[in-house]
Amino acid sequence: MNEATAETGAATGGVKILLRLEGLTLFTGMVMLYASWGGSWLVFALLFFVPDLSFLAYLADARFGALVYNAAHSYMAPVALLTLGFGFASPLTLSIAMIWLAHIGIDRALGYGLKYSAGFGFTHLGRIGRQRDA
Repeated sequence: MNEATAETGAATGGVKILLRLEGLTLFTGMVMLYASWGGSWLVFALLFFVPDLSFLAYLADARFGALVYNAAHSYMAPVALLTLGFGFASPLTLSIAMIWLAHIGIDRALGYGLKYSAGFGFTHLGRIGRQRDA
């Protein structure tokens, strides 16, 4: 285990693979559900990258950036939204939740995990981006 992994507690080996496969499963499931739901693909395309706007919080500093990014990329809010959408039979709410969860799923499948305050490149799925030589 390298120093960065020990410092951030990033997943490795089979656990990392499993977490990424879970992300792919979530993405695939939400896209299939959205398709069977008959949601607008224009709405899907327009909203799919909205959670990535949370990246702008890194302009303030890494700690605040990680907090905002993680809030936009954890399952809690979109699952709550999905539940409300079902509870109130709200098609728009359900569509937004499915698109949001699909976004999180593809991010995780590609290895973009929740962020540590050490910087954008430090995630629970390991380092991302270019690595500087020691």
